[in-house]
Amino acid sequence: MPVQPRADLVSLPDYVAGRTVPGAIKLSSNEVPDGPLPSVARAIAEAATGLNRYPDPSIGKLAARLAAKVGLPVERVAVGCGSVSLCHQLMHAMCAPGDEVVYAWRSFETYPIASQIALAEQVKVPLDANHTHDLDAMAAAVTPRTKVVIVCNPNNPTGTANRRAELDRFLDRVPSDVLVVLDEAYREFVTDPEVPDGLDYVRARDNVAVLRTFSKAYGLAGLRVGYFVGPEQIAAAMRKVYVPFSVNSLAQIAAMASLDAEPELLARCGTIVAERERVRAALLDAGYEVPDTQANFVWLPLGDAALDFSEHTLANKVVVRAFAGDGVRVTIGRPEENDLFLHAARSYRRTS
Repeated sequence: MPVQPRADLVSLPDYVAGRTVPGAIKLSSNEVPDGPLPSVARAIAEAATGLNRYPDPSIGKLAARLAAKVGLPVERVAVGCGSVSLCHQLMHAMCAPGDEVVYAWRSFETYPIASQIALAEQVKVPLDANHTHDLDAMAAAVTPRTKVVIVCNPNNPTGTANRRAELDRFLDRVPSDVLVVLDEAYREFVTDPEVPDGLDYVRARDNVAVLRTFSKAYGLAGLRVGYFVGPEQIAAAMRKVYVPFSVNSLAQIAAMASLDAEPELLARCGTIVAERERVRAALLDAGYEVPDTQANFVWLPLGDAALDFSEHTLANKVVVRAFAGDGVRVTIGRPEENDLFLHAARSYRRTS
């Protein structure tokens, strides 16, 4: 009999990335359209001459910069190879076989994958009628076996966000020995002042952590770097399960250069937000249901028509991200790219 991998991996869902189709506009992966900021690109080019050397295994300089940015001790920061890698580190650091992880569904595709690899039991709580985390139901789903609860805020793929009052009520209900992780990959695109900064909770509560990334607003998706801020003992455990050298030298340099250029970054985010509001308004005018979004994408809850709609937009040279049976997520691109998508959306006619 040949050597075999773990039997349970047969049922492990694949991570499905947004498609890239030659000759078509890609609005399927929540990438920002303009890439790294110019000063960041220069820093990357200058650092390329040192690629014969290993990266800093402790990621110490970047961790110190992030600690200063968030105003917390560096011991409470862990850096990883993007939010995806951090989710895996988190599950390995927190969960033993049989422990439970609670998260909303539909939400970020990495959660079920990372949970299953860590042999944790998954508790999926449906989104509410507004395509938002049902925090009351999530709190009710917590049991003595629960180790982690994940709240993606704003949520991927729906773009919806939970507000301060409901998060306060939710956190008050979660036991102090359960870690609540606020996944804030799209925080820089939030404009509603009632959507709280998760770092405020990290500073005030001993069982809250935040995940953030340089892949989205910072335009570094191709370099893979993100960070965790939370309880010191959890950050230390995440560093223990970190794959050495996985945050490469260019990623570390680019992240630090991006922190230096934050005013420019925020101005660019403002441009994307303005386009987001324009695209959503146009879709509403065209008769689509489009939930309020605080991210750099919009969500069309098309149900069984999701795949048909995505094939229609592809025929019109626009690639979107379809979730079969649920809906379609559309990244906000440049104005002319968004216009091409809107033209495709207006010409769509449901076939069923």
